[in-house]
Amino acid sequence: MAAIASRGRGRRRTINEINMVPFIDVMLVLLIIFMVSAPLITTGVVDLPSVGRSKAQPAHVVHITVGTDEKLKLKVDEGDEAGVTLKVLAERVKAAQAGDDQTPVVISADKAVKYEAVVKVMDVLQTAGIPRVGLAVRNSGAPAEKL
Repeated sequence: MAAIASRGRGRRRTINEINMVPFIDVMLVLLIIFMVSAPLITTGVVDLPSVGRSKAQPAHVVHITVGTDEKLKLKVDEGDEAGVTLKVLAERVKAAQAGDDQTPVVISADKAVKYEAVVKVMDVLQTAGIPRVGLAVRNSGAPAEKL
């Protein structure tokens, strides 16, 4: 409701100001409610994924390395690395698996490599139907672990 002020001679004029007292009362009540309820709220625990370690090294592993220039190198077990293009990658990996779909394929890349390059490699392998594809990781400065 607007208050009405009167000045001399019976002329009435409304005051165009907002009454701040109800606003402050509501804000103080909300502040008290939040202060009381904040300690009662339980904090959620976030379970982050961890890197698992296999107990035994697989006998046959196919390694794909993505270089900083986004060139690919293919290495089977502990053999020599051979350069390979993205177009023939799936064929070479299937040939390296020698008919065993359960042979793991490990992709490793430098941290300077664009994420897009690694995803392209994973996409090519997935569309070729290669089921066991993993990423090599490092634990706090240690060299990349093999799966």
